[in-house]
Order: sequence, then C-alpha cells, then structure tokens
Amino acid sequence: MSLRPAALAAAAGAALILLAAPAMADAADTVTADPAQAVTVDRAGRIAADGSITLTGTYRCSGGTGPVYVSSSVSQDKGSNEYGIGGTRAVCDGRQHRWANTGTPSRALRPGTAHVKATLLELRPLGILPLPYFHAWQERDVTLAKG
Repeated sequence: MSLRPAALAAAAGAALILLAAPAMADAADTVTADPAQAVTVDRAGRIAADGSITLTGTYRCSGGTGPVYVSSSVSQDKGSNEYGIGGTRAVCDGRQHRWANTGTPSRALRPGTAHVKATLLELRPLGILPLPYFHAWQERDVTLAKG
C-alpha cells in the first residue's frame, strides 16, 4: 500500500470529524473522544473596561503526540457571530489543570447571558501536515459580568 492512499484516508477522516463536531456538540453539553479527556467552561466570564473577554475552565488530557490547545469562543443572541477568545497551550499529563483565555471580539459584547464553546484540540503530526484530533469540547451558557 502506498503512502498516498493512507494519507488521503487520514485527511478524509479528519474532515469528517471537523464536519461532525458542530452537530455532535449541539446534541450534548459535553463531548469527549475518551473518558480520560475533558474540558469544562466556568459559569461566569468577565468583560474588562477595554472590551476584552476572559473565559475560564478546567481541562484534563493525556497521551498527546502533538501540541494540544484549549480554544474558546463566545456568542451572544441566537444566530449572532461567534468570536474566538484566545487559546492556551495544554499540558497533557493526565491531571486536571485550569485554563484562562482572553481576547477582544470585533463587536463589543454586553454583560448578561452568552454562549461559550471550549475545545481541547491536538494537532497530530502526519507527514508534513498536522491533523486535528478533538480530545473533548463543551458548550454552555455563561453569564458575562463587568470586571
């Protein structure tokens, strides 16, 4: 078997995971590829005076072969844009760790209810292309407060 069909099959599998991830996340509050992997989102976030948003939570992972990150996004109001809020490099040692991401959305958000998504994502090396592998993700409504 040549390397090309194997690489093509791996890329197709990764594309299917990427396409299925939003649908799976809508079906459940927390989704994990492995029970030993987890990411959570705290119930409250902060809006600073400069408009930056800080989101926090916990994560646990193990066995990563490539770099792993905790990414987060926030939206307000049904059907509104989702804004990426930073990213944190994860330490995959099997223990629970805290994460905090801060970023400034292109549109000012207001205090109140917002929808947050957090993802624990690894970039696994496959030849010259890293392929995404989702360890876990969580979606939840949070309260954004000034502070």
